[in-house]
Amino acid sequence: MSDSIVTTEQTSAGRDTSAKVILRMEHINKDYEMPGETLHVLKDVSLTVHEGEFLAILGPSGSGKSTLMNIIGCLDLPTSGDYWLDGKYIFDEDETTLAQIRSKEIGFIFQSFYLLQRQTAFQNVELPLIYADLPEKQRKARVEECLARVDLSDKMYNLPNQLSGGQQQRVAIARAVANHPAILLADEPTGALDQKTGAQVMQLFHELNEEGNTIIMITHDGKIAAHAKRIVKILDGVISEGALEDA
Repeated sequence: MSDSIVTTEQTSAGRDTSAKVILRMEHINKDYEMPGETLHVLKDVSLTVHEGEFLAILGPSGSGKSTLMNIIGCLDLPTSGDYWLDGKYIFDEDETTLAQIRSKEIGFIFQSFYLLQRQTAFQNVELPLIYADLPEKQRKARVEECLARVDLSDKMYNLPNQLSGGQQQRVAIARAVANHPAILLADEPTGALDQKTGAQVMQLFHELNEEGNTIIMITHDGKIAAHAKRIVKILDGVISEGALEDA
């Protein structure tokens, strides 16, 4: 493991770098072989995220942001490059270990919620804790704590079709934080919500970040990205940082 993974660094972005480096990617490339050509989707991407950051990765459709999200989330591997997550070198791990990392180290929040429709809010939030082999008594307390945190204590035994879109997304957020993951990885988290409900979800993200959660949010919407404390732009597989209005 590189020593730089557990040290801090100063950056020109002016952000606080006193926290531990929680994620580091170096020279990530992702290519797809097509008939007669090679499609270069990610091009020499390097990214460092400190514990407690709220980062937005902003880019239009086809920019490579979904591919980058999949690699961050250990759902895909790059063609070349290096990736450390919370001190672990990801690309040395086998699929069983990667599945454990996805379960314990990354809290996924998707645009489409991905709740189990025949399971209550309580059961949906409990699922990752079952996979983590948490004892039943501790699971119950943790689920109740997470649902209370997103103001859904009175809806914990409702099925998803008995909840509004905003309530379903809050259940998904409660599920994502249940295992105290190293990062929350949110893919277009307000994309299926109206403006008012989306604003409420973003307020919850702010509160979670203030409580110390590290958030990486993938979005094509500059207004949503503006909620983050730091913005990385991606275009044609290349990332850069700068003022939002330049995106």
